[in-house]
Amino acid sequence: MKLIHLTLFSLLLVCSCNESAKRDTSFLPKSLGKINTLQVIIPNELWNNSVGEEIRNYFAAPTAGLPQDEPLFSMIQMPPETYTGFARKYRLVLHLSIGAEDKVTIVQDTFSKPQTGAFITAKTKEGLMELIQANQVKIIEAFRASEITERQRRTSVSLMKLDSLKKDMGVTLKIPSAYHIAKATDSFYWIRKELKSGSTNIIIYEVPLETIHRDSTQVTDIIRMRDSIGGKHLPTEDDGRFITEAAYTPYLFKAEINGKQAYETKGTWEVKGEFQAGPFVNYAVRDEANNRYLILEGFTYAPSASKRDLQFELESILKSAVLY
Repeated sequence: MKLIHLTLFSLLLVCSCNESAKRDTSFLPKSLGKINTLQVIIPNELWNNSVGEEIRNYFAAPTAGLPQDEPLFSMIQMPPETYTGFARKYRLVLHLSIGAEDKVTIVQDTFSKPQTGAFITAKTKEGLMELIQANQVKIIEAFRASEITERQRRTSVSLMKLDSLKKDMGVTLKIPSAYHIAKATDSFYWIRKELKSGSTNIIIYEVPLETIHRDSTQVTDIIRMRDSIGGKHLPTEDDGRFITEAAYTPYLFKAEINGKQAYETKGTWEVKGEFQAGPFVNYAVRDEANNRYLILEGFTYAPSASKRDLQFELESILKSAVLY
């Protein structure tokens, strides 16, 4: 009987592959989980010792650019024997085990859809720790890319109509309908969403290519640019000035938006002379065809709330940009 079941299962796998050898995932259930929630499948004895600590060092590391420490992912740990049925529907999965070989595999849509899973096996716990360290960057990149796609999918359910942005600024963005225009000219857009306490905000403008030099002064150039535009266009109470927080140098990364090179800057802003501050993410997109950098920025003011997922929503919106 077991042989019959195995044969039928093998036939099912063969039949579920299409002509391009891709597995048919149409039968899979819909995945679940809050944005940036990571399910970690690992035996309790490994989770509670140095292997678990190594996982937490990377996957629960502080998120870059936030004013307070918030983990990169919110983790839920489960031992392998409980990883059945409904538990397999989580969208992000990190599965670790002691096995016969040292191996790392990143797979899509194994038990639900969409789902991104990283499976790590090693002969020893020391081997697991080495594989975690060696592969954490590509695993985190895969998880974040998956979550950006999911966040954009949720946004697309109800989009804000903003036809004028393409005409005025040569760009389109997929923005949730909960946002509204706070200010719009032919060279500057400010779009925001009200929160229970505070707001999330998007600003869009352009600067000449020579504004940001392609050398060691990039961060200084971007800070100077932000502070000039923020001080000019973003009103504050009591004549304060919206600037990049002076006490901390922002993080600078290379990125790509709509196939174009970009600088990604993450840090915190403040209103000079006031007790107001929050995180920002800024993309300076090099648009040589139009002799400009197109600046796409999202920032949050939410003094009583966690900000990781608010900023992640803004990041997903900015990464939906299409330039014309």
